[in-house]
Order: sequence, then C-alpha cells, then structure tokens
Amino acid sequence: MAIKKWILLNNEIMIQEDENQYNLNKDKEAVKSYFIDYVNKNTVFFHNLEEKLDYLIENNYYIDFYEWYTLEEMQGLFDEIYKKKFRFTSFMSAFKFYQSYALRDNTEEKFLERYEDRIAVASLYLTKGNIDKAHEYAISLINQEYQPATPTFLNSGKKRSGELVSCFLDEIGDNLNNIGYAFDSAMKLSSIGGGVAFNLSKLRARGESIKDIEGRASGVLPIMKILEDIFSYANQLGQRAGAGAAYLNIFHWDIEEFLDSKKINVDEKVRIKSLSIGVIIPDKFMELMSKDEPYYVFMPHTVFKEYGMYLDEINMDTMYQKLIENPNVKKKKINPRHLLVKIAQTQKESGYPYLFFKGNANENHALKEIGDVKFSNLCTEIMQLSEVSDIGSYYEKNKIRRGISCNLGSLNIVNVMENKRIKEAVSAAIDSLTAVSDITNIDIVPSIKKANDELHSVGLGAMNLHGFLAKNKIEYESREALDFCNVFFMMVNYYSLKRSMEIAKEKGETFLDFEKSEYANGNYFDKYVKENYLPKTEKIKEIFKDIEIPSIKQWEELKQDVKKYGVYHAYRLAIAPNQSTSYIQSSTASIMPIVDPIEVREYGDSTTFYPMPYLNNENKEYYKSAYDMDQMKVIKLISVIQRHVDQGISAILHTNSLDSTRDIAKYYIYAHKLGLKSLYYTRTRKSTIEECLTCSV
Repeated sequence: MAIKKWILLNNEIMIQEDENQYNLNKDKEAVKSYFIDYVNKNTVFFHNLEEKLDYLIENNYYIDFYEWYTLEEMQGLFDEIYKKKFRFTSFMSAFKFYQSYALRDNTEEKFLERYEDRIAVASLYLTKGNIDKAHEYAISLINQEYQPATPTFLNSGKKRSGELVSCFLDEIGDNLNNIGYAFDSAMKLSSIGGGVAFNLSKLRARGESIKDIEGRASGVLPIMKILEDIFSYANQLGQRAGAGAAYLNIFHWDIEEFLDSKKINVDEKVRIKSLSIGVIIPDKFMELMSKDEPYYVFMPHTVFKEYGMYLDEINMDTMYQKLIENPNVKKKKINPRHLLVKIAQTQKESGYPYLFFKGNANENHALKEIGDVKFSNLCTEIMQLSEVSDIGSYYEKNKIRRGISCNLGSLNIVNVMENKRIKEAVSAAIDSLTAVSDITNIDIVPSIKKANDELHSVGLGAMNLHGFLAKNKIEYESREALDFCNVFFMMVNYYSLKRSMEIAKEKGETFLDFEKSEYANGNYFDKYVKENYLPKTEKIKEIFKDIEIPSIKQWEELKQDVKKYGVYHAYRLAIAPNQSTSYIQSSTASIMPIVDPIEVREYGDSTTFYPMPYLNNENKEYYKSAYDMDQMKVIKLISVIQRHVDQGISAILHTNSLDSTRDIAKYYIYAHKLGLKSLYYTRTRKSTIEECLTCSV
C-alpha cells in the first residue's frame, strides 16, 4: 500500500538540509496536505449550520440542542469560534484530533465534525442552555488555554456516547461480598471507558485464616488476576482497552509477592501483565529504612481481629511497636533497605510499581478531619479520601460509603501566559469541570455516585511547562524555572479556590462536611497569608510584569470569603500526564520534561514525527531530554509545584540503564523528603543509544 503524501512530508522532517538542521518546515506542509488530500475530501458537506444540526440530531449523532438554545444563539457561538481561524500547528495535532476525537458517520469513513465543531458542541452541552457561559468556554477552548480530558472532549453532546468521567477509585473490603462488589464495579466502570484503581490492603494475606481455619486465604494475587481479566474483557466495545491498577500497603504480608508479579522472569502463574500496581508507603517505613531498623509486615486479618481496625487505616507512627509486641498479630521481618532496592529493581524491569507516599499526601490534606487519603489512581495524581463500603449478603442491607470519582482537564501554560488570562482561563476551567461533575451520575456503582454527589471533586492540571520554558529560553533545571512554577501554580491555586468559593455562594451549597475542613478553620491559608509569592528572579519578574499576582491581602480576603461562603469542591487540582490531549494542543505533555525534541510515534504501518512545540535553532538547547537531566533537580521542581496542588502530580523518573538500583532508591528518598505525594513510572533509557536527539538537533 502506497504511503500517504502527508506521512512522507512529515517524515522529511528528519532529512537534514544542513549539518544538525532538521527540515522542520516539512511538518507544516504535512498538515496542509493532510487537510487538502484527506480531511477535506472525507468531510461531509452541509450548506449551513441549520442543515448540519438538523441532520446530526435527527440521525442520533447529537442530542437535541434545540431544547436548550435557539438556532440564532447557536449560530452566534459557531460564528465566534470559526472567526478565530484556528490552524493546527503540527501534523500530529491534526492527525490526533481527526483519528481519535472528531465525530464520524456510521460507516466510520466520513467526518461529521471539524475541531471548531467539537469545541462548540462541548461548550453547548456543558452549559445546558446558558449561552453566555457557552461563549466563555468556547473562547478558552479555541484559544487552547484549556483542554478537557479525553472522555469529556470526546463524548460531550453526542447522543450515543460514553461517560464524561473516566477516573475512578475504590476500596475492597475483606469478605466475599465486598470482593464481589469490587469485581462488579470494575466490570461496569471498565465497560464505560473508566480506568479503575483498587486498594487491596484490607484483604487477607496468603495463608491467613478463614472462619478461624488457618491457611485457607489465598492472598491478594488471585484477586489481581481476576481484576486483570475483567479489565481485558470489559473494554468499551473494543474501542478502548480496559485499564486498572491495584495498590497494596507496604506493611501488608503479601508485599513481596505483590512486587514479584511484575518481574519479567517470574512464573506465569504469578506474573501480572496488564494490571498496573502501586505501593502505599507510610512515613513509618521511610523512617525504618533511613535508620536501618527492623521492618515487619503483618497479616492484616490478625490485626483486624485484635484491634477492630484495618491495617491500612492504622497510624503506624503510634501503633507499629504495639503490633510488633502483640503475639496475636502475625508478622515477619524484612530488611527495609533491601525491599526499597527490590522496588527499584522491579521498576528497572517493568516501570512499576507506582509509589504513593501516604504521609505526604495526608500531611497538608485539607480534609484531614473528615477522612484519610489511602491510595491513588492509574496515573498517581488523584488523592482523595475514601472509605470501604459494607456489602452485606442478599438479605442484608448494604452500607455504601464513598469511593472516588474525578474528572480532569488541563491548562495550556503557554497560551494562558501569552494571553495574560490566568484568572479567566482557570475560572472557565473550574466551571467546565464543575458542569461535568454535576452532570455525571454513575449510579451503576453506588460508592462512586456517592463520592461525586457529596464531594464534587475535580482535578485541574496543566501541560506545556517544558514548552513554555523552552520558548522563553529558560532551562528546565534552572532557578528561573523554580521561580516561575512557584508563582504560576500559586495563582492557579488562588483562582481555582476563589472560583470554587463563588460557585458555593451562587449555589448555596458546599461539599459535605466543609465545616470540618482546613478551609473552614482557615489553616489552609496560613502559608499564603504569611509569605509573599512574588517572582524572585529578574527573568520571571519580566514575564509577569503585566499580570496581576494575588497579594497577601487578596489571600486574606479569600480566606474570609471561604469561611463565610464555603467552597463547592472538596478537591480542585491534580496534574495528570495528559499525553493524548497534549498532541491536540501542540504542547509538551503535563509538567514533565520532554524525552526527545522530535518524538517518534508508530501508527499502524506508518511512522510519524512530532517536533516539540516552538522548536527552532534558537531554542533547541533548551529542549534537553529528561534522560539527560539531573533527576534530583526535576524532583525539586515538582516539589515546588506540589506545594500549591491539593491532590497529586504524575511525576515520572527518567533513568539510564547504568543507574544502579541504589541510585534509583535515592530518588525515592529525596522525593519523599521534599514532599512529593507520589511517583508514577520509572523509565529507563538503554545505554546502547550513543547520542540523544538534543545533541543532534
């Protein structure tokens, strides 16, 4: 089969016209060819908007927007979006949108939407009749200041659609009814495109008693195997692979077997291939490891029988010694440093496990008097309180408690900064995320519905940090980068909290138990009313010179407003990896450094190249690969951002194969020390690569 013209043009990027000069203009030509030779020829033509909307509504592609808006109102919105004359700046951006997001006809061969149409429809759908608010959303979206997460952007306004939210977490209780509820939830959530994480820490260990008969429990591994099969089977009609994660507390008896499941050379009966795994690490473990003191793991059911508390809900700082001394609690000793090295070795082999630092997640938790954060999600950025439900038998009444539901979106740092619209973009983003939360009704899984109804949690993140720094000729590892992040994310925190307060005031409603939170008593604001977060370096002062930065006085005023009116969202900020949506935005993904200045992607039988945004001969040195960066400095930058994010950050470590497991373990220790709440994947570059693209561009 002949290679398409636009693919050939895109591939010509790598043909060097002069020494160390890639032919980056060819990417623009590839975009043009893609539209002229493919998109335009395969897009259904309509004479006007009325004809288009009528056709799409009558044929069950769109919901009936006439129930909310007049044709004139919708025409005005479409006109405003199209007059922006948006153009994709890279082939990958256009290709990703039309391959993954644009609405197609039932044959899957013709496009029924352009990028502008998807923005208009999403804006109309999320605002449900409020045309002024729809214009606000649309401006932020067409300016590419804000990007909803994939399920929201993909499904909004469609008659035959999936859910707008795809991030769920829940606990598994230690009985068959609870385990069955978890399996049923996993099946249902996966079938609607959800990624689901479960906390397995309450389950009995291998060899524990069942009905007081010793040695009968099978441990966590069989549960993981079943979950893996469920996510493989329930895959949203084959359109999207199911995805799940299992977390286990490091003090659980089965922790070594849990880690072994990701080893490459382990027996197939033990190996877990597609299910992600994460380790929950309380501060006590880090203390024992640093002092090289004895570390014990415990059989959780023996703990529950003695204290009436689950192992992962016990405060290890106060209870650890009691557990050791209690002869009725079964335990075994492991060298903590050896285990940390084992985690590093498993990460070198597979990238797993994720690490969740429980103490850091709860230290500044604004809802600490309401509940604990016990684990995280598939991408390690969602960190919210959760509770295990009591699922009774057929004749018993269930006690449904809160799981976790969160919808996501991200700011494009470059466009928000260049348009000087931090306040406006953050406010529009929070409004959009709130609409998704209010619309969402996952009643097929009661614990997920309960969490969403009571807490209204959202997760606003950010992308294009490395793109912004490179465009402004700032090194990612520099003092200026730290300075920028400290100011920018403080402002995102301020305006998201302010908008949440305003929504609570408008609705006359807060999240459940707001009065018990650190927002209500004012403690959350302490660091902001005591310290000024103005730029410290000359470069960053210049960047923010025409942008109003919230002052101590404004923070104090916000503190008083929050005490008076409350806030609507229990959780507001979470920085996801957003790889897919970053392509649409022509941005670098999330806040992490790039891997290659020209990224190579395989789609079917074609190879495509994605030059990093704004890459040119003047700034190429600022697109240093993450593999060539000092990971300690990367961790430091993430820690600065984490200070202003109430949930977590998907933070990836990039190591080289020459890095020892002890080197990687040092990164864990440093990340914990600086207050990171989690670490996502560890990626390892093979030493056979002789040079990186940074050096050759």
